[in-house]
This record gives sequence, C-alpha cells and structure tokens, in this order.
Amino acid sequence: MASSEKVPRRHTQKMKQRLKETVTYLREDIRKVDEPRLAAMLETSAEVLSGLIKAFDDYEKKNGSAWRKSA
Repeated sequence: MASSEKVPRRHTQKMKQRLKETVTYLREDIRKVDEPRLAAMLETSAEVLSGLIKAFDDYEKKNGSAWRKSA
C-alpha cells in the first residue's frame, strides 16, 4: 500500500513549488534594495534555487546520467 507520503513525485512537486515561491520573493526584493551587493546576492540566490528546481525537474523526468538507474 503506497501512501502519498512515500510517492517521490509528490515530494519533488512540493519542494519545487516552495523553491519557486522563494525565487519570486528574492527577485521582488531586488527591486526594493538600494545596496548593489545585496541585490547581487539576492539574484545569485535566485539563480542557485532555479538550478535546484531544474535538478528536481530532471529527477522527475529521469534526465541526466545522475538520475538513471545503473545496470
């Protein structure tokens, strides 16, 4: 009996949504700050999280050699 708690896609979907929300907040805050270094750090953080979102996508789609089962 597979509970929804054990379904990997459910977890990846939830995490991707949380990461996307955080990326949105970070990018909104860039426009609110006057400090260039902080703006750069916020943008860098958004880019890093976007990379994690892509990694979750790749995992779901089994893209990339890291996510394929070895024979």
